[in-house]
Amino acid sequence: MSERAVLYEAGDRIGLITLNRPDQRNAMTPELLDSFSEAIDEALADRAIRCLVITGKGRCFSAGADLRSSLQRSDLGKPSKDASFAMYEPFLRVLDVEVPVIAAMNGHTVGGGFGLTLLADVRVANLDAKYGANFARLGIHSGLGISYVLPRLVGLAHASELLFTGKLILGADALQIGLATHAVPPEDVLPHSMELARAIAASGPMAVQQMKASIRRGLGWKIREAALEEAGLQAASLDTADAAEGIAAILHKREPEFTGR
Repeated sequence: MSERAVLYEAGDRIGLITLNRPDQRNAMTPELLDSFSEAIDEALADRAIRCLVITGKGRCFSAGADLRSSLQRSDLGKPSKDASFAMYEPFLRVLDVEVPVIAAMNGHTVGGGFGLTLLADVRVANLDAKYGANFARLGIHSGLGISYVLPRLVGLAHASELLFTGKLILGADALQIGLATHAVPPEDVLPHSMELARAIAASGPMAVQQMKASIRRGLGWKIREAALEEAGLQAASLDTADAAEGIAAILHKREPEFTGR
């Protein structure tokens, strides 16, 4: 029996969720999403933890949607708002976690995987890895509330450039614009994240959880509502010639030729 697609373990008052499909670049397959939701269930039920760390196994934190397997499935039908939102719902459950969440971004982090890290309270980047929301390069609208959260983290100008170009940035640049809180060599990402988690776990747990809630309440944090709106826009954009061209270009490793249709 193979290992679960997402693992949960805990110790020293810290929970650790690991995306565990390195051969698939921890892409958002149905298996991984279901397993992630189960791991969140375990974290929510674990009243002993005071901080939760999320990381990935292998060279990628997460490559986002598994485009190749999605195109090969015959049961997808026409894209819909409900289907788009349902795909992201397991990752959105991070919002239900009351303790601080650290994204230990061990490797390349793209698309929906990038969106997952934005739901964390603190992000630790790998200096050698690339990060970004490549949706524009696919000809589709962003999802998972990225267009709502990203400007609140890095400002309007940086968010606009990242979203409009779909470019990926290195860990040092992520630190510079405020996307990452720390940027360290690849071998230090998880140890550094765990050290930070221990510092948080040593603080008063009730005060920390209340401050997390206060911070998000003060920002008017309505990520689920934003993600639902994005789901409709993403579904509509998926049903276009540009989306078909963008996805085909990525799969065939060529530049897309968009027509605006």
